[in-house]
Amino acid sequence: MYKISDDQAIIVTADIITPPVDDPFTFGQIAAANSLSDVYAMGGRPLTCLNLVGFPSKELDESILHGIVEGALSKITEAGAVLAGGHTTEDEEPKFGLSVTGMVHPDKFWRNVGAQPGDLLILTKRIGSGVLFNANLKGWVSDDALKGCIDTITTLNRRASEIARDYDIHAATDITGFGLAGHTLEMAKGSDVTIELHSSEIPVLPEALEMYKRGVTTGVNAENRALVEDHVSFASSISPHQQELFVDPQTSGGLLLALGRQDVKNLVTALHDEGFETAKVVGEVTEKADTLLKFI
Repeated sequence: MYKISDDQAIIVTADIITPPVDDPFTFGQIAAANSLSDVYAMGGRPLTCLNLVGFPSKELDESILHGIVEGALSKITEAGAVLAGGHTTEDEEPKFGLSVTGMVHPDKFWRNVGAQPGDLLILTKRIGSGVLFNANLKGWVSDDALKGCIDTITTLNRRASEIARDYDIHAATDITGFGLAGHTLEMAKGSDVTIELHSSEIPVLPEALEMYKRGVTTGVNAENRALVEDHVSFASSISPHQQELFVDPQTSGGLLLALGRQDVKNLVTALHDEGFETAKVVGEVTEKADTLLKFI
């Protein structure tokens, strides 16, 4: 974030991913929603976007690239931002993302630190997209479950962020590549607190747990678990398959919001009224203990 006046600051961010799906248009939508999310996670609004593209032009038809950009543009337009250009390089496989410039009030932006003992935590989207996309490569995911997953991750965090701006948000982050455990631990460390997550309350995409039970995982789960293992504990009732869900890498995941419990009910109701039916209170913040993140 860069402050340019007493009431204006710009947010500058970038993200790029490989295709989780075969359809170019859908890939563009997912990548754009994922990139735009960083601005929403700071309480800002996106203004301009630049395409970041890696493309094997000798292997794939140019129409595929056009489809990716068209998908991205649909989400950029939905966000109220504009596509201002970008850059394409030759690559061995398709990669796409955005560099996004946004705006926020310098006294009203959110950071991923600042959670206070007594706060409750709201998660606005279900988790489990990583394992579902890998299992889909095997043809194991039902059409309904895959559609539900894609619908979830192509939903912008715009409206959830706009609704939450009416409340005193103490800390916020979006759940992406480090999984729920990784991003929550980051909030706990930076806030100098312990966070307890209630495993039975965490919303999970249909069939995601089943895929872990069938032996599917992702190439990132082990790395994500290694990042948190020195600071996390799991209740004995939480199965190894559930634990894998909590380190499952997300693409365009939901917002995790920490705020005073007096405001939580009203915010959850407002989110539900705007279509975020799976938004739930998933945990609470306590005084710092030996273990920074507890799944109970």
